[in-house]
Amino acid sequence: MPKNREWHLVARPHGWPKPEDFALVETEIPEPGPGQILVRNLYLSVDPYMRGRMNDAKSYLPPFELNQPMQGGAVGQVVASNAEGFAVGDHVLHSFGWREYAVVDAKQAVKVDPEQAPLSAYLGVLGMTGLTAYAGLLRTAEFKEGDAVFVSGAAGAVGSEAGQIAKLKGASRVVGSAGSDEKVKLLVEEYGFDAAFNYKHGPVAEQLAAAAPEGIDVYFDNVGGEHLEAAIGALRVHGRATLCGAIATYNDTEPTPGPRNMGQIIGKRLTLRGMLVRDHFDLQPQFVAEVGSWLREGKLHYRETVVEGIENNLEAFLGMLRGENTGKMIVKVG
Repeated sequence: MPKNREWHLVARPHGWPKPEDFALVETEIPEPGPGQILVRNLYLSVDPYMRGRMNDAKSYLPPFELNQPMQGGAVGQVVASNAEGFAVGDHVLHSFGWREYAVVDAKQAVKVDPEQAPLSAYLGVLGMTGLTAYAGLLRTAEFKEGDAVFVSGAAGAVGSEAGQIAKLKGASRVVGSAGSDEKVKLLVEEYGFDAAFNYKHGPVAEQLAAAAPEGIDVYFDNVGGEHLEAAIGALRVHGRATLCGAIATYNDTEPTPGPRNMGQIIGKRLTLRGMLVRDHFDLQPQFVAEVGSWLREGKLHYRETVVEGIENNLEAFLGMLRGENTGKMIVKVG
């Protein structure tokens, strides 16, 4: 009989996660109960928010339990069903990743169509990361045609889509930051950003001022830290910022100092608003319809970094934290 392999958190990381904080455990393949389906996972997502769930701290999601399988977005195929509306062979999106097989309550699974888009796209460009970009730009930042937009972490799954949506919706200028010259080139040549810079090449504030000399109206923040301070300086009167992530600080062991120019928020009447994608699921049908049509028409581009094998799930996660991915980091289970 085949076995199930699943990743467990066995110790809470202090600072950067270490391999010994995790274990790949072999278990029996579970049986679905009434109203449940058994899914063989095909693609798994690794995302920055997972680092926060490894801490035993109160947050918007409960922490991962020790010595239990971790969770995350996954797309798989139904191999057994005790639930109405789901048949063997259906493909579904669910949140029980980090494992080969998962028992999922029917109400926690969403059918996806491999004819409409590649299955991995439902974890990225058409998934939670895509909806984060869409809602974060259009609703949280209240983007409007003619706005100048700055996106940090712009070569990542969320940032690359946010910048492209801004262009498609009529931004006057879109600027992005990334961590390598190759990613900067990608932002301009493939994703259509008007300008981009490598934040490792000098102070972010100076590079942003050169890339957007007239300032910005909207900042989409995936990084925090120095980037947020630079954006506050560059935002024009009544500018808006969506605070989506702060990957620069996720592995800090001491509290991170805030931006030193907070006083500008008052004088410029800025709006800085945090966002969680789960508050915006009502936009899902509109998002899938609009972004799906852009994809079919070739107007919106995306990249994926695919790591093969469940045994490499942890390395994919750590690589994503180190910025080694271009676009969405995906694990192909095999």
